[in-house]
Parts: sequence; structure tokens; C-alpha cells
Amino acid sequence: MRMIDIIEKKRDGLRLTKAEVQYAINGYVKGEIPDYQMSALLMAIYFQGMETEEVTYLTEAMLYSGDVMDLSHIPGVKVDKHSTGGVGDKTTLILGPLAASLGVKVAKLSGRGLGHTGGTLDKLESIDGCRIDLTEKEFVDQVNRINIAVAGQTGEIVPADKMLYALRDVTGSVPSIPLIASSIMSKKLAAGADVICLDIKIGDGAFMKTIDDARRLSEVMVSIGNGFNKKVTAFLTGMEQPLGRAIGNRLEVKEAIETLSGNGPEDLTTLCVEIAAMMLKHAGIVKTLSDGKRMARENLHNGKALGKFTEFIQAQGGQIADLATFVQANEQIPFLAKKSGIVQKIKAYNIGLVSMKLGGGRETKEDIIDPMVGIVLNRKIGDRVACGETLATIYANRPVSADIIASLEEAFVITEDTPRIQPIIFEVIGA
Repeated sequence: MRMIDIIEKKRDGLRLTKAEVQYAINGYVKGEIPDYQMSALLMAIYFQGMETEEVTYLTEAMLYSGDVMDLSHIPGVKVDKHSTGGVGDKTTLILGPLAASLGVKVAKLSGRGLGHTGGTLDKLESIDGCRIDLTEKEFVDQVNRINIAVAGQTGEIVPADKMLYALRDVTGSVPSIPLIASSIMSKKLAAGADVICLDIKIGDGAFMKTIDDARRLSEVMVSIGNGFNKKVTAFLTGMEQPLGRAIGNRLEVKEAIETLSGNGPEDLTTLCVEIAAMMLKHAGIVKTLSDGKRMARENLHNGKALGKFTEFIQAQGGQIADLATFVQANEQIPFLAKKSGIVQKIKAYNIGLVSMKLGGGRETKEDIIDPMVGIVLNRKIGDRVACGETLATIYANRPVSADIIASLEEAFVITEDTPRIQPIIFEVIGA
């Protein structure tokens, strides 16, 4: 078998066999296939696509390029969740403890943020003392003890994905549904859970810009999961505006705690309740989604979800002494409306970039995050605002540049029209 033959076959739009895909991935991981040949194959996949069966072959080859977590010592159904990334997306910090408080075994490996989107690990590490580098034994023991653990991916899990993504990033082949699906699902399958809930973001602040693309990606990932005997459900959710009101690491942790106390924004609360209900159903704890949603909302108001969050953070070494002083930025600068009217749009991409430029995110993997900075939205789509009122509050530890203000001015669109407010969940696939 030769790599050049595999490249030419995919270049011509033909279907690759399982053996050919395995040869390419295994050879690349071992260093036997050079970057330039793998780059050519990735570009051929980008232009010609892959059938679902081929994507399953690719996912399997990537999955077994490294270690697979063994969660067999955790009794019952193990549940994981993945988001494709968005602005203000602190869902895991709420959903994990909420589901765990209801008896679900939440075993989740998370990632860091890059660019305009935030990462769960960065949010957890913004909490003093909180560890994300759990060993597999610590991870398993913690899930058995308190129903939840969230940790970073080790270097031994799916090394092929790290190598391929680095190559895709510099060759313009990132936005490919087969390559995105195999990247996500290989890591989720390697994490060992029985149930995987996918949160596929759609819109200005998301990787998927249209519902059609999100639906295609979701259908492929659900099909891959089913092929590995996993229960996979994809939620297609809105990211035209930031999720919730807070953007920035400690600001988002604080909003997560408020939501777990029953005082969160409705869009964020609804999303967490809906996914929690699906987790409960797949775990066999409830028979109907309506029962799951009722129980989830109850635990957001009776203290059980918040108590589980505290237990979870403390189990991983974290401590929040005083929520009132948790966020300490040098300046809190109001961003004022220049006209009166109704907020029609809040461009999530702009808001995410502003948070990153303030120091709340990474432009490169080497950048150091300032956990205190970010933005809190005082208005969301559909809210009325008067000229001179505060649209958002900037939390800053460095001078706020002119381009940050320009990005915010572009982000908010205000007219007298009545906006069409989209639902937070557009569609559910694989329920």
C-alpha cells in the first residue's frame, strides 16, 4: 500500500477502504508518512468529502492511535457532553453538577479555549486551587464518589487528532465536516462514556454558521456514535448572541453559580435543563423528558445542584471564599448606547473577540489568560434601551483600546423594529 495511491483515490472522489484509512493515520502518527502527503490527503477530503462509513473508519483509526479510558469500574451509565464552542458558553459548569445532583454519572474530558471562544478548563482553572490534571484513577474514583469529574485530556488520548488538527490549522482544511466529526467523536469515544450529548452551536459566534451545516455535522456524529454502540444526541443551539450575560472566565463561573442558585438567565437555564433531561432519560433515571425537565428545574431552586457544584469544585482542590469579591478587575467601564431603541442583534463573534483582546482569551496557545477580565451584557436581543444607558459593562485590567470600542459598537444593532427572537434550541437529532 502506498500513500500516493490513497491521496489520488480521494482526490478523484472515490471511497477509501478501512485498511487505507488505517494505513494513512497509523503511518502518520508513527512518523512514516510526511506532513506534505498528509496535507494533500486532508485537502482532498476537504474538497471531495467522505461518506459516513469512511468517517467512521477515520474516527476509529484516530481513536485507537492512543489510549482509551476504561470507565468499567464506574457502575451504571456514564454520560459525557461536548460543545462545539461559543461565546459565554459556561454550560458544563452548570449542566455537570445539575445532572450529577440527580444521580447521573458525569465523566467529562474538556478542552481549553482558543480565539473568540472560551474553554471549560480555563474557567475551572480560574478558581483558586482547582485541578484539572486528574489521573485516570482519580477521575474514576471521583465519579464513583460524587457522580462528577471534569478533567483535561491527557497526551496519550487520540494523539492523531492533535497532529492532524495542527496540520489542518496551517493548511486551510479546518472547516470540513468529515474532519470535524472525526476529531470530536474520536476524543469523545476515547473518554469512555456510554452516552454523549453534543451541543452544536449555530450562528455568528459559532463554527457552524447555518443550520443545514450543523444538521449535516450532527447526523454524521450521531451515526458514528451509533456505530460504536453509544447513545448520541445532538442539540442544535443558537449562538447569534452570547449565551447568558457573562463573557470571561471568572465572570462566567460567577454566572454559573447564580444559575445553579435558580437565578440564571433564561436562555442558559433552558439549555442546561433540556440537556440534563436528556441525560436523565438516557441514564434510565426518568422515563420521560418532561419528568427530567421538572426534576432539573427543582434542583436548580432547592440548593441540590449548587451543593453538588461546591462538592465538585472542592473535590478537585478548588475554593471560592466569597462570590462578592471573586471578580476583581481594576476597572468596570460602562459601554453606553448611542441611540434609543430595541436591541436587534448582539454579534457574538465581536463580543468574544473583545473579551480575548482584554486578556480573557487566547489568540495563540501560548497566551496567558487574565481570569478577571471580560464583559457582562446589560441588554440582550429584544430589550429596549435609551440613549446613554448601559449596553454592557467592560471588566478590564489594561487600557481599553479604540478597536475594542469599535468592535462593541459594531456588535450592537439597535433599531425600532421588533426583532425575531430565536429559540435557544433549534432542533434535536438522535433523541
